[in-house]
Amino acid sequence: MLDTITRNRLLRLPEVRERTGKSRSAIYREIRAGSFPRQLALGPRTAAWSEAEVSEWINARIHARDGARA
Repeated sequence: MLDTITRNRLLRLPEVRERTGKSRSAIYREIRAGSFPRQLALGPRTAAWSEAEVSEWINARIHARDGARA
């Protein structure tokens, strides 16, 4: 059950920025380009990202880097 809770955790923009090292504008630019996970609307002016999707995005970057070395 804890694993399900962790997978469903939502991250607000400051935490997404901290985890990815990206600026706000870079995140939204990559969302428009289809290369970053889209946010979930929590309200009219509130959004969050799935922690699982952000983690998958980070892991994909690591695998791409490591695959390029092979």
